Amino acid sequence: MLQRCKEKLNTLAISVMNQWPGVKLRVTEGWDEEGKHATDSLHYEGRAVDVTTSDRDRSKYGMLARLAVEAGFDWVYYESRSHIHCSVKSESSSAGKSGGCFPGKSLVTTEDGGRKRLDEVSLGERIAALDSHGDVVYSEVIAFLDRAPSERRQFIRLTTKSGRVLTLTPAHLVPVENRSSIFAAKVQPGDRILVSDTAARNRTNGRLRWDSVVETKLVLEEGVFAPLTTEGTLLVDDVVASCYAVVDSQSVAHYAFLPLRIWNSVTSFFVQRLDDAPRVSGQNEDSQPTKEGVHWYASMLYSLSTYVLSPKMIYN
Repeated sequence: MLQRCKEKLNTLAISVMNQWPGVKLRVTEGWDEEGKHATDSLHYEGRAVDVTTSDRDRSKYGMLARLAVEAGFDWVYYESRSHIHCSVKSESSSAGKSGGCFPGKSLVTTEDGGRKRLDEVSLGERIAALDSHGDVVYSEVIAFLDRAPSERRQFIRLTTKSGRVLTLTPAHLVPVENRSSIFAAKVQPGDRILVSDTAARNRTNGRLRWDSVVETKLVLEEGVFAPLTTEGTLLVDDVVASCYAVVDSQSVAHYAFLPLRIWNSVTSFFVQRLDDAPRVSGQNEDSQPTKEGVHWYASMLYSLSTYVLSPKMIYN
């Protein structure tokens, strides 16, 4: 459970004892390890608790809800007649600040037609992506919005009718037929996502088709990788996905990252000029290692989004 949620819970427990001497706060549900809640439930993030009083007197629940609000919980409501649901907002976590992530073992297709794990992809490589015309192209990886090879994180695994499996974070955007791009947490069985034909995976003009999702499942995976391509999209395990997350709009997110794409184009131009120039003997030609953690630009945009965008557009 997140520290902030624990602090609010402790405050609420004290308030309950002060309000009703001899009565204690009873937590009926905290961190969910058994998959009992919806895929986007805050119980999987340690941000939610379900509470009652120890005597289970429902006549006290109205006051209990009021005490929870006074304790500082961001959301308090009657989820059912048997308990009060309390939860807190995200604590500026790396999951929220990044552009959404995939596990390190996810596969992408490189320009030479080969397959490569995301934890092996480097800046400057060109991988399969979807352009604005709906065609499969090879697009340069210009940044990693998040990169944490040893971190374990919660992902949603989407399995399609034809056996494609896409694993990504809940706040990540996924193109869905007739619904534009939506958060992965909102994808339901029966929704159709865009996949590539296996036989055509080595060709940029490979065919894409809509494939029905038959299962959504929460999983824990190791490695957190969020590559940003010039197109703002990529094909991961033969499924089309966005490079963006948190904001419920592919076009808004892609426009917001325009300065980063321009900066990459400018620096690439000058780097190319330097590469064409004669090299000094003994000059180090090794590329710099890719930094780990959340990209500073993604972190900045996330902070600004809460001020300039409607709360309905931001994943909570």
